[in-house]
Amino acid sequence: MTPAVAMQGITKRFPGVVANDRVNFTVAAGEIHALLGENGAGKTTLMNILYGLSQPDAGEIILHGQRVSLTSPGTAMAHGIGMVHQHFMLVPTLTVTENVILGHETTCWGPFLSYRRAVQRLCDLAQQYHLDVDPDALVQELPVGLRQRVEILKALYRRATILIVDEPTAVLTPQEAEHVFQTMTALARQGTAIIFITHKLKDALRVAHRMTVLRQGRIVGTTTPATTTEARLAMLMVGEETPTSSTTMPTGASPEVILHVQDVQVVDARAVMVVDGVSLLVHAGEILGLAGVQGNGQTELVEVLTGLRAARAGSITIAGVDTTRATPRQLAAQGVAHIPEERQKYGMVESYSIADNLVLTTYDQPPFAHGLRRRAAVIAAHARHLMRTFDLRAPNPTTRAGSLSGGNQQKLVVARACAQPRRLLIAAQPTRGLDIAATAFVHQQLIQQRTQGGAVLLVSTDLDELLSLADRIVVMYRGKIVATLAAHETSREAVGRLMAGLAGSERAA
Repeated sequence: MTPAVAMQGITKRFPGVVANDRVNFTVAAGEIHALLGENGAGKTTLMNILYGLSQPDAGEIILHGQRVSLTSPGTAMAHGIGMVHQHFMLVPTLTVTENVILGHETTCWGPFLSYRRAVQRLCDLAQQYHLDVDPDALVQELPVGLRQRVEILKALYRRATILIVDEPTAVLTPQEAEHVFQTMTALARQGTAIIFITHKLKDALRVAHRMTVLRQGRIVGTTTPATTTEARLAMLMVGEETPTSSTTMPTGASPEVILHVQDVQVVDARAVMVVDGVSLLVHAGEILGLAGVQGNGQTELVEVLTGLRAARAGSITIAGVDTTRATPRQLAAQGVAHIPEERQKYGMVESYSIADNLVLTTYDQPPFAHGLRRRAAVIAAHARHLMRTFDLRAPNPTTRAGSLSGGNQQKLVVARACAQPRRLLIAAQPTRGLDIAATAFVHQQLIQQRTQGGAVLLVSTDLDELLSLADRIVVMYRGKIVATLAAHETSREAVGRLMAGLAGSERAA
Protein backbone atom coordinates (compact mmCIF):
# COMPACT_ATOMS: atom_id res chain seq x y z
CA MET A 1 0.00 0.00 0.00
CA THR A 2 1.29 3.49 -0.85
CA PRO A 3 2.11 5.36 2.38
CA ALA A 4 0.38 8.63 3.15
CA VAL A 5 3.77 10.17 4.00
CA ALA A 6 7.22 9.14 2.82
CA MET A 7 10.19 11.32 3.80
CA GLN A 8 13.32 10.06 2.05
CA GLY A 9 16.92 11.04 2.76
CA ILE A 10 15.96 14.15 4.70
CA THR A 11 18.99 16.16 5.86
CA LYS A 12 18.90 19.48 7.70
CA ARG A 13 21.90 21.37 9.04
CA PHE A 14 22.12 24.34 11.39
CA PRO A 15 25.36 26.11 12.41
CA GLY A 16 27.36 23.51 14.32
CA VAL A 17 24.55 20.94 14.31
CA VAL A 18 23.20 18.29 11.91
CA ALA A 19 19.58 18.16 13.09
CA ASN A 20 18.47 15.47 10.59
CA ASP A 21 20.94 13.13 8.91
CA ARG A 22 19.54 11.21 5.88
CA VAL A 23 16.27 10.36 7.61
CA ASN A 24 13.80 7.92 5.98
CA PHE A 25 10.37 7.99 7.62
CA THR A 26 6.97 6.68 6.47
CA VAL A 27 3.42 6.80 7.83
CA ALA A 28 0.43 4.91 6.48
CA ALA A 29 -3.12 6.21 6.21
CA GLY A 30 -5.01 5.27 9.37
CA GLU A 31 -1.80 4.78 11.36
CA ILE A 32 -0.67 6.47 14.57
CA HIS A 33 3.12 6.57 14.30
CA ALA A 34 4.99 7.78 17.40
CA LEU A 35 8.24 9.69 16.87
CA LEU A 36 10.51 9.37 19.90
CA GLY A 37 13.89 10.73 20.91
CA GLU A 38 15.78 12.82 23.43
CA ASN A 39 15.59 16.60 23.50
CA GLY A 40 17.47 17.86 20.45
CA ALA A 41 17.28 14.50 18.64
CA GLY A 42 15.71 16.15 15.59
CA LYS A 43 12.03 15.21 15.94
CA THR A 44 10.57 18.70 15.79
CA THR A 45 12.95 19.73 12.99
CA LEU A 46 11.79 16.77 10.89
CA MET A 47 8.14 17.65 11.45
CA ASN A 48 8.76 21.36 10.78
CA ILE A 49 10.08 20.26 7.38
CA LEU A 50 6.96 18.20 6.75
CA TYR A 51 4.79 21.17 7.74
CA GLY A 52 6.68 23.61 5.51
CA LEU A 53 8.14 25.66 8.36
CA SER A 54 11.67 24.68 7.35
CA GLN A 55 13.28 23.51 4.14
CA PRO A 56 15.55 20.43 3.97
CA ASP A 57 19.10 20.68 2.67
CA ALA A 58 18.63 17.31 0.97
CA GLY A 59 15.94 14.66 0.48
CA GLU A 60 12.38 14.57 -0.77
CA ILE A 61 8.81 14.31 0.53
CA ILE A 62 6.19 12.08 -1.10
CA LEU A 63 2.51 12.35 -0.14
CA HIS A 64 0.14 9.60 -1.28
CA GLY A 65 2.65 8.58 -3.97
CA GLN A 66 3.34 12.05 -5.36
CA ARG A 67 6.50 14.08 -4.80
CA VAL A 68 5.68 17.49 -3.35
CA SER A 69 7.49 20.70 -2.45
CA LEU A 70 6.25 22.05 0.87
CA THR A 71 7.54 25.62 0.84
CA SER A 72 5.26 27.00 3.55
CA PRO A 73 2.62 25.95 6.10
CA GLY A 74 0.01 27.18 3.62
CA THR A 75 1.32 24.72 1.04
CA ALA A 76 1.34 21.94 3.62
CA MET A 77 -2.25 22.68 4.67
CA ALA A 78 -3.30 22.69 1.01
CA HIS A 79 -1.94 19.12 0.86
CA GLY A 80 -4.04 18.14 3.90
CA ILE A 81 -1.32 18.41 6.57
CA GLY A 82 -2.22 19.84 9.98
CA MET A 83 0.03 20.39 12.98
CA VAL A 84 -0.64 20.77 16.68
CA HIS A 85 2.46 22.62 17.83
CA GLN A 86 4.27 22.18 21.13
CA HIS A 87 4.64 25.97 21.25
CA PHE A 88 1.22 27.34 20.47
CA MET A 89 0.65 29.16 17.17
CA LEU A 90 -2.23 31.32 18.35
CA VAL A 91 -2.99 35.05 18.21
CA PRO A 92 -3.45 36.09 21.87
CA THR A 93 -5.73 39.07 21.15
CA LEU A 94 -8.24 37.01 19.13
CA THR A 95 -11.00 34.79 20.47
CA VAL A 96 -10.94 31.01 20.40
CA THR A 97 -13.25 30.94 17.37
CA GLU A 98 -11.28 33.59 15.50
CA ASN A 99 -8.06 31.63 16.04
CA VAL A 100 -9.62 28.38 14.89
CA ILE A 101 -11.09 29.77 11.66
CA LEU A 102 -8.21 32.15 10.82
CA GLY A 103 -7.19 31.40 7.24
CA HIS A 104 -10.02 28.88 6.91
CA GLU A 105 -13.07 31.09 7.32
CA THR A 106 -16.61 29.80 6.82
CA THR A 107 -18.49 32.06 4.41
CA CYS A 108 -22.01 32.45 3.07
CA TRP A 109 -23.60 34.61 0.39
CA GLY A 110 -20.28 35.08 -1.37
CA PRO A 111 -17.49 36.69 0.67
CA PHE A 112 -19.42 37.27 3.90
CA LEU A 113 -18.18 35.53 7.03
CA SER A 114 -20.66 33.15 8.64
CA TYR A 115 -19.42 33.47 12.21
CA ARG A 116 -22.43 31.74 13.73
CA ARG A 117 -21.92 28.63 11.58
CA ALA A 118 -18.24 28.60 12.48
CA VAL A 119 -19.06 28.78 16.21
CA GLN A 120 -21.59 25.96 15.86
CA ARG A 121 -19.12 23.71 14.05
CA LEU A 122 -16.43 24.49 16.63
CA CYS A 123 -18.80 23.66 19.49
CA ASP A 124 -19.80 20.41 17.79
CA LEU A 125 -16.14 19.39 17.47
CA ALA A 126 -15.44 20.37 21.07
CA GLN A 127 -18.35 18.28 22.32
CA GLN A 128 -17.52 15.32 20.07
CA TYR A 129 -13.90 15.13 21.22
CA HIS A 130 -14.36 16.31 24.84
CA LEU A 131 -12.32 19.47 24.26
CA ASP A 132 -14.65 21.98 25.88
CA VAL A 133 -13.60 25.61 25.69
CA ASP A 134 -15.47 28.93 25.57
CA PRO A 135 -15.60 29.89 21.85
CA ASP A 136 -15.80 33.59 22.74
CA ALA A 137 -12.91 33.67 25.23
CA LEU A 138 -9.79 35.64 24.36
CA VAL A 139 -6.83 33.29 23.97
CA GLN A 140 -4.61 35.58 26.05
CA GLU A 141 -6.92 34.98 29.02
CA LEU A 142 -6.79 31.19 28.76
CA PRO A 143 -4.38 29.06 30.81
CA VAL A 144 -1.93 26.94 28.88
CA GLY A 145 -4.00 23.76 29.14
CA LEU A 146 -7.00 25.35 27.43
CA ARG A 147 -4.76 26.85 24.75
CA GLN A 148 -3.66 23.30 23.96
CA ARG A 149 -7.29 22.39 23.35
CA VAL A 150 -7.63 25.31 20.94
CA GLU A 151 -4.62 24.06 18.95
CA ILE A 152 -6.15 20.60 18.66
CA LEU A 153 -9.52 22.02 17.64
CA LYS A 154 -7.87 24.21 15.02
CA ALA A 155 -6.36 21.15 13.34
CA LEU A 156 -9.63 19.22 13.53
CA TYR A 157 -11.55 22.16 12.06
CA ARG A 158 -9.34 22.10 8.94
CA ARG A 159 -10.10 18.41 8.27
CA ALA A 160 -6.45 17.40 7.99
CA THR A 161 -5.78 13.96 6.51
CA ILE A 162 -2.20 13.99 7.82
CA LEU A 163 -1.95 15.25 11.40
CA ILE A 164 1.24 16.04 13.32
CA VAL A 165 0.77 16.29 17.08
CA ASP A 166 3.80 17.59 19.00
CA GLU A 167 3.61 16.70 22.72
CA PRO A 168 -0.22 17.04 22.82
CA THR A 169 -0.58 15.65 26.35
CA ALA A 170 2.24 17.62 27.96
CA VAL A 171 -0.18 19.99 29.72
CA LEU A 172 -3.07 17.60 30.32
CA THR A 173 -4.27 15.51 33.23
CA PRO A 174 -4.51 11.72 32.75
CA GLN A 175 -8.24 12.05 32.15
CA GLU A 176 -7.74 14.77 29.53
CA ALA A 177 -4.90 12.84 27.92
CA GLU A 178 -7.17 9.80 27.62
CA HIS A 179 -9.67 11.96 25.72
CA VAL A 180 -6.89 13.03 23.35
CA PHE A 181 -5.94 9.38 22.79
CA GLN A 182 -9.56 8.57 22.02
CA THR A 183 -9.64 11.47 19.56
CA MET A 184 -6.47 10.27 17.85
CA THR A 185 -7.75 6.71 17.65
CA ALA A 186 -11.08 7.84 16.18
CA LEU A 187 -9.31 9.99 13.58
CA ALA A 188 -7.01 7.11 12.63
CA ARG A 189 -10.01 4.83 12.14
CA GLN A 190 -11.35 7.41 9.70
CA GLY A 191 -8.12 7.15 7.70
CA THR A 192 -6.10 10.05 9.12
CA ALA A 193 -2.34 9.49 9.24
CA ILE A 194 -1.12 10.71 12.64
CA ILE A 195 2.47 11.46 13.64
CA PHE A 196 2.68 11.58 17.44
CA ILE A 197 5.76 13.29 18.90
CA THR A 198 6.12 12.48 22.58
CA HIS A 199 8.60 11.93 25.40
CA LYS A 200 6.11 9.82 27.34
CA LEU A 201 6.88 6.22 26.47
CA LYS A 202 3.74 4.96 28.21
CA ASP A 203 1.66 7.19 25.94
CA ALA A 204 3.43 5.88 22.83
CA LEU A 205 2.90 2.28 23.88
CA ARG A 206 -0.71 3.05 24.77
CA VAL A 207 -1.87 4.55 21.47
CA ALA A 208 0.69 4.10 18.64
CA HIS A 209 0.68 1.40 15.97
CA ARG A 210 4.41 1.91 15.27
CA MET A 211 7.22 3.84 16.95
CA THR A 212 10.37 5.29 15.38
CA VAL A 213 13.29 6.49 17.51
CA LEU A 214 15.62 9.32 16.51
CA ARG A 215 19.00 9.77 18.16
CA GLN A 216 21.36 12.62 17.25
CA GLY A 217 19.46 13.27 14.03
CA ARG A 218 19.43 9.65 12.79
CA ILE A 219 16.81 6.91 12.93
CA VAL A 220 18.07 4.12 15.19
CA GLY A 221 15.02 1.88 15.14
CA THR A 222 11.35 1.35 14.26
CA THR A 223 9.24 -1.04 16.31
CA THR A 224 5.71 -1.81 17.53
CA PRO A 225 4.14 -1.90 21.01
CA ALA A 226 3.83 -5.68 20.79
CA THR A 227 7.57 -6.19 20.23
CA THR A 228 9.15 -3.70 22.64
CA THR A 229 9.08 -2.30 26.18
CA GLU A 230 9.64 1.05 27.86
CA ALA A 231 13.15 -0.04 28.84
CA ARG A 232 14.08 -0.99 25.27
CA LEU A 233 12.71 2.26 23.88
CA ALA A 234 14.66 4.22 26.47
CA MET A 235 17.83 2.36 25.52
CA LEU A 236 17.27 3.21 21.86
CA MET A 237 16.70 6.87 22.72
CA VAL A 238 19.85 7.43 24.76
CA GLY A 239 22.09 4.53 23.72
CA GLU A 240 22.62 3.45 27.32
CA GLU A 241 20.75 2.66 30.51
CA THR A 242 18.72 5.66 31.57
CA PRO A 243 18.51 7.13 35.06
CA THR A 244 15.26 6.65 36.93
CA SER A 245 13.11 9.18 38.72
CA SER A 246 12.83 7.06 41.85
CA THR A 247 13.22 9.08 45.00
CA THR A 248 14.15 8.46 48.59
CA MET A 249 11.73 9.27 51.37
CA PRO A 250 12.45 12.62 53.05
CA THR A 251 13.75 12.70 56.59
CA GLY A 252 10.94 15.08 57.50
CA ALA A 253 10.13 18.72 56.97
CA SER A 254 11.30 21.39 59.40
CA PRO A 255 8.75 23.16 61.59
CA GLU A 256 10.00 26.40 59.97
CA VAL A 257 7.43 27.80 57.57
CA ILE A 258 8.99 29.29 54.46
CA LEU A 259 5.86 30.11 52.45
CA HIS A 260 2.63 31.13 54.17
CA VAL A 261 -0.35 31.93 51.95
CA GLN A 262 -3.41 33.20 53.82
CA ASP A 263 -6.90 33.69 52.31
CA VAL A 264 -5.59 34.84 48.91
CA GLN A 265 -8.14 35.95 46.35
CA VAL A 266 -7.41 36.68 42.69
CA VAL A 267 -9.68 37.94 39.91
CA ASP A 268 -8.96 37.74 36.19
CA ALA A 269 -9.29 40.44 33.53
CA ARG A 270 -13.04 39.85 33.39
CA ALA A 271 -13.37 40.36 37.18
CA VAL A 272 -14.11 36.65 37.65
CA MET A 273 -12.84 35.10 40.89
CA VAL A 274 -10.20 32.53 39.85
CA VAL A 275 -8.48 32.03 43.24
CA ASP A 276 -10.98 32.00 46.07
CA GLY A 277 -9.60 32.19 49.59
CA VAL A 278 -6.59 29.90 49.18
CA SER A 279 -4.42 29.20 52.22
CA LEU A 280 -1.40 26.91 52.36
CA LEU A 281 1.94 26.38 54.10
CA VAL A 282 5.24 25.11 52.72
CA HIS A 283 7.92 24.19 55.25
CA ALA A 284 11.68 24.16 54.95
CA GLY A 285 12.82 20.77 53.67
CA GLU A 286 9.44 20.01 52.08
CA ILE A 287 8.07 19.57 48.58
CA LEU A 288 4.41 20.58 48.49
CA GLY A 289 2.64 19.40 45.34
CA LEU A 290 -0.16 21.49 43.85
CA ALA A 291 -2.49 19.44 41.65
CA GLY A 292 -5.38 20.54 39.48
CA VAL A 293 -6.77 20.54 35.98
CA GLN A 294 -5.56 23.55 34.00
CA GLY A 295 -7.95 26.47 34.41
CA ASN A 296 -8.75 25.94 38.10
CA GLY A 297 -6.63 28.79 39.47
CA GLN A 298 -3.16 27.27 39.78
CA THR A 299 -1.67 29.52 37.09
CA GLU A 300 -3.05 32.69 38.68
CA LEU A 301 -1.97 31.61 42.16
CA VAL A 302 1.60 31.05 40.96
CA GLU A 303 1.58 34.43 39.22
CA VAL A 304 0.63 36.09 42.51
CA LEU A 305 3.29 34.19 44.45
CA THR A 306 5.98 35.20 41.93
CA GLY A 307 5.02 38.89 41.66
CA LEU A 308 3.52 38.67 38.18
CA ARG A 309 -0.05 39.46 39.30
CA ALA A 310 -1.60 41.33 42.20
CA ALA A 311 -3.88 39.62 44.70
CA ARG A 312 -7.25 41.21 45.41
CA ALA A 313 -7.15 40.08 49.04
CA GLY A 314 -5.12 37.97 51.44
CA SER A 315 -1.48 37.89 52.44
CA ILE A 316 1.75 36.12 51.49
CA THR A 317 4.85 35.83 53.64
CA ILE A 318 8.19 34.22 52.82
CA ALA A 319 10.34 33.32 55.83
CA GLY A 320 8.32 35.81 57.87
CA VAL A 321 8.68 38.70 55.40
CA ASP A 322 5.50 40.13 53.87
CA THR A 323 5.82 39.69 50.09
CA THR A 324 2.17 40.23 49.15
CA ARG A 325 3.07 43.19 46.93
CA ALA A 326 6.64 42.21 46.10
CA THR A 327 8.02 42.43 42.56
CA PRO A 328 9.83 39.54 40.86
CA ARG A 329 13.15 41.33 41.46
CA GLN A 330 12.40 41.75 45.18
CA LEU A 331 11.42 38.09 45.44
CA ALA A 332 14.66 37.02 43.76
CA ALA A 333 16.54 39.01 46.39
CA GLN A 334 14.60 37.04 49.03
CA GLY A 335 15.98 33.77 47.62
CA VAL A 336 12.92 32.82 45.55
CA ALA A 337 13.37 31.07 42.20
CA HIS A 338 10.65 30.42 39.65
CA ILE A 339 10.31 27.85 36.89
CA PRO A 340 7.30 29.21 34.95
CA GLU A 341 4.87 26.99 33.05
CA GLU A 342 5.22 29.22 29.99
CA ARG A 343 8.97 29.29 29.47
CA GLN A 344 8.92 31.48 26.36
CA LYS A 345 6.67 34.13 27.90
CA TYR A 346 8.08 34.33 31.43
CA GLY A 347 11.19 32.14 31.58
CA MET A 348 13.55 33.47 28.94
CA VAL A 349 14.30 36.17 26.39
CA GLU A 350 14.45 34.38 23.05
CA SER A 351 16.63 37.01 21.37
CA TYR A 352 19.25 36.84 24.16
CA SER A 353 22.10 34.34 24.26
CA ILE A 354 22.13 31.29 26.51
CA ALA A 355 24.75 32.99 28.67
CA ASP A 356 22.66 36.13 29.18
CA ASN A 357 19.51 34.12 29.92
CA LEU A 358 21.32 32.14 32.62
CA VAL A 359 22.06 35.36 34.56
CA LEU A 360 18.78 37.20 33.96
CA THR A 361 18.14 37.56 37.70
CA THR A 362 21.78 38.00 38.80
CA TYR A 363 23.50 39.88 35.94
CA ASP A 364 24.10 42.95 38.15
CA GLN A 365 25.55 41.03 41.09
CA PRO A 366 29.04 39.63 41.83
CA PRO A 367 30.70 37.69 40.34
CA PHE A 368 28.88 38.58 37.11
CA ALA A 369 29.29 42.32 37.55
CA HIS A 370 31.78 44.69 39.11
CA GLY A 371 30.03 47.94 39.81
CA LEU A 372 28.38 49.00 36.55
CA ARG A 373 30.55 46.72 34.41
CA ARG A 374 29.42 43.26 33.37
CA ARG A 375 32.12 40.57 33.46
CA ALA A 376 31.52 38.81 30.13
CA ALA A 377 34.20 36.15 30.64
CA VAL A 378 32.74 35.12 34.01
CA ILE A 379 29.21 35.00 32.56
CA ALA A 380 30.41 32.82 29.67
CA ALA A 381 32.27 30.46 32.02
CA HIS A 382 29.16 30.20 34.21
CA ALA A 383 27.10 29.33 31.14
CA ARG A 384 29.53 26.63 29.98
CA HIS A 385 29.45 25.08 33.46
CA LEU A 386 25.63 24.97 33.56
CA MET A 387 25.44 23.69 29.99
CA ARG A 388 27.62 20.73 31.00
CA THR A 389 25.86 20.17 34.31
CA PHE A 390 22.33 20.29 32.89
CA ASP A 391 23.18 18.71 29.50
CA LEU A 392 21.98 21.82 27.69
CA ARG A 393 22.77 21.00 24.07
CA ALA A 394 23.90 23.94 21.93
CA PRO A 395 27.06 24.87 20.00
CA ASN A 396 28.21 27.48 22.56
CA PRO A 397 26.98 29.97 25.22
CA THR A 398 26.47 32.69 22.59
CA THR A 399 23.74 30.64 20.85
CA ARG A 400 20.44 32.51 20.76
CA ALA A 401 18.01 30.93 23.25
CA GLY A 402 15.13 31.12 20.78
CA SER A 403 16.94 28.75 18.41
CA LEU A 404 17.02 25.91 20.97
CA SER A 405 14.62 22.98 20.90
CA GLY A 406 11.75 23.14 23.37
CA GLY A 407 13.38 20.64 25.71
CA ASN A 408 16.66 22.54 25.77
CA GLN A 409 14.84 25.80 26.44
CA GLN A 410 13.25 24.13 29.46
CA LYS A 411 16.66 22.91 30.64
CA LEU A 412 17.94 26.49 30.41
CA VAL A 413 15.13 27.78 32.65
CA VAL A 414 15.58 24.93 35.14
CA ALA A 415 19.37 25.43 35.20
CA ARG A 416 19.01 29.09 36.14
CA ALA A 417 16.49 28.30 38.90
CA CYS A 418 18.40 25.35 40.40
CA ALA A 419 21.99 26.50 39.96
CA GLN A 420 22.27 27.23 43.69
CA PRO A 421 20.30 26.50 46.89
CA ARG A 422 17.10 28.53 47.19
CA ARG A 423 14.97 29.50 50.15
CA LEU A 424 11.88 28.84 48.03
CA LEU A 425 11.60 27.24 44.59
CA ILE A 426 8.27 27.57 42.79
CA ALA A 427 8.32 25.04 39.97
CA ALA A 428 5.36 25.06 37.55
CA GLN A 429 5.35 22.10 35.15
CA PRO A 430 9.18 21.83 35.40
CA THR A 431 9.52 18.68 33.27
CA ARG A 432 7.06 19.59 30.52
CA GLY A 433 8.60 18.64 27.17
CA LEU A 434 11.63 16.90 28.69
CA ASP A 435 12.89 13.44 27.79
CA ILE A 436 13.32 10.60 30.27
CA ALA A 437 16.88 11.35 31.31
CA ALA A 438 16.27 15.10 31.60
CA THR A 439 13.11 14.51 33.63
CA ALA A 440 14.97 12.28 36.07
CA PHE A 441 17.71 14.91 36.36
CA VAL A 442 15.23 17.72 37.11
CA HIS A 443 13.56 15.55 39.73
CA GLN A 444 16.92 15.11 41.42
CA GLN A 445 17.42 18.89 41.39
CA LEU A 446 14.08 19.40 43.16
CA ILE A 447 14.98 16.77 45.73
CA GLN A 448 18.35 18.42 46.24
CA GLN A 449 16.67 21.77 46.95
CA ARG A 450 14.55 20.01 49.59
CA THR A 451 17.55 18.17 51.04
CA GLN A 452 19.43 21.45 51.40
CA GLY A 453 16.59 22.85 53.50
CA GLY A 454 14.74 24.78 50.82
CA ALA A 455 10.99 24.77 50.37
CA VAL A 456 9.61 23.63 47.02
CA LEU A 457 6.13 24.32 45.64
CA LEU A 458 5.70 21.88 42.75
CA VAL A 459 2.79 22.64 40.42
CA SER A 460 2.17 19.79 38.00
CA THR A 461 -0.54 18.06 36.01
CA ASP A 462 1.59 14.88 36.03
CA LEU A 463 0.19 12.85 38.91
CA ASP A 464 3.03 10.32 38.80
CA GLU A 465 5.46 13.21 39.25
CA LEU A 466 3.56 14.62 42.21
CA LEU A 467 3.16 11.24 43.92
CA SER A 468 6.85 10.38 43.54
CA LEU A 469 8.26 13.74 44.66
CA ALA A 470 5.84 15.53 46.97
CA ASP A 471 5.59 15.12 50.73
CA ARG A 472 2.07 16.55 50.70
CA ILE A 473 -0.34 17.30 47.85
CA VAL A 474 -2.98 20.02 47.81
CA VAL A 475 -5.68 19.84 45.13
CA MET A 476 -7.28 22.91 43.57
CA TYR A 477 -10.71 22.85 41.97
CA ARG A 478 -12.56 25.95 40.79
CA GLY A 479 -10.19 28.26 42.60
CA LYS A 480 -10.35 26.55 45.99
CA ILE A 481 -8.20 24.06 47.87
CA VAL A 482 -10.48 21.01 48.11
CA ALA A 483 -8.07 18.59 49.78
CA THR A 484 -4.67 18.30 51.43
CA LEU A 485 -3.22 14.79 51.27
CA ALA A 486 -0.14 12.96 52.48
CA ALA A 487 1.43 11.80 49.20
CA HIS A 488 2.38 8.36 50.50
CA GLU A 489 -1.17 7.74 51.76
CA THR A 490 -3.10 8.54 48.57
CA SER A 491 -3.35 7.22 45.02
CA ARG A 492 -3.28 8.47 41.47
CA GLU A 493 -6.97 7.66 41.08
CA ALA A 494 -7.99 9.50 44.27
CA VAL A 495 -6.11 12.66 43.30
CA GLY A 496 -7.48 12.46 39.75
CA ARG A 497 -11.06 12.31 41.06
CA LEU A 498 -10.48 15.36 43.25
CA MET A 499 -8.96 17.25 40.32
CA ALA A 500 -12.08 16.52 38.28
CA GLY A 501 -14.42 17.54 41.11
CA LEU A 502 -15.72 13.97 41.39
CA ALA A 503 -14.85 13.32 45.05
CA GLY A 504 -15.75 14.89 48.34
CA SER A 505 -13.35 16.52 50.74
CA GLU A 506 -10.50 14.47 52.14
CA ARG A 507 -8.89 14.46 55.54
CA ALA A 508 -6.21 17.14 55.80
CA ALA A 509 -2.63 15.93 56.09
